[in-house]
Amino acid sequence: MTQFLDLRVQPVGGELSATVSICQGTNISNYTGLLAAEMLHSIRGRHVLIATHGFNVNRAEGIACLANWDHLLQLPAASAYLGVLWPGDSIWAHGLDYPEEPRVAGNAGKLLAAFIDENFQDAASISFASHSLGARVVLETIERMKLPVRGLTLMAGAIDDNCLSAEFRAAAARAGNISVLASKKDTVLSELFPIGNFFAGIITVGHPWWRAAIGRCGPTKTWPANFEPPFEIPDGWNFNHGDYLQVNQPPAPGLALPVNVPPQGAAVPDGGAAGWQEAFSAAFVSTRFR
Repeated sequence: MTQFLDLRVQPVGGELSATVSICQGTNISNYTGLLAAEMLHSIRGRHVLIATHGFNVNRAEGIACLANWDHLLQLPAASAYLGVLWPGDSIWAHGLDYPEEPRVAGNAGKLLAAFIDENFQDAASISFASHSLGARVVLETIERMKLPVRGLTLMAGAIDDNCLSAEFRAAAARAGNISVLASKKDTVLSELFPIGNFFAGIITVGHPWWRAAIGRCGPTKTWPANFEPPFEIPDGWNFNHGDYLQVNQPPAPGLALPVNVPPQGAAVPDGGAAGWQEAFSAAFVSTRFR
């Protein structure tokens, strides 16, 4: 079963927990607590990948999509995977709550960083992957952590495109390598992200405070030295915001490694079979996890 670090108080909405709960399961019906000693044993001497979801995701949805993605990952034998659940649906209001959700995500990162520093000293390495506003959770975590970070992948990041060279420059510098998956066909990041930024005080394209989302256009050209392109998913794939993490039962078959971002015009993987998008995102992260 997939193991989780749960930062929630309520199954839907609610505030951030004051402590981290350790749990396991594949869906909400078999989601149970796990002894800290069991989790510590499972990560000892292993290369750990910690992944989290984005905003507007309740506990049941978070468990389902992160556990499903777990089945698609192809990590080396000496590895361990943990999902992170956080209250990204705490004050969701269809994009208009954007000024508040980053605060929740940032506080989740602070809580997670302290937990990792206290408990993960025996892990061989620590890497992160995120979807949507989960980018802010993991970047805040990395910035606050004292332990080293091996790698980072931001998928459909709902955060400014200059975050790696501005707001989270220090966090970016701490990662051994950084990867991004971005799609210009992401309607959430092309529509709701700018709307949320408007209500945060960012006016419009061309305004000196305006930024695009890194998950739509990729990072600004001032890339950190540890950033590894390519990042732009072909437009013809019509890769949308919810495609990176899905809940397909059974999960789609995994794609043969290695998998990288192909050039524009490339055919969709696996002939477009159901769930090919999350199979692609899992294979990409598996390839970059080294």
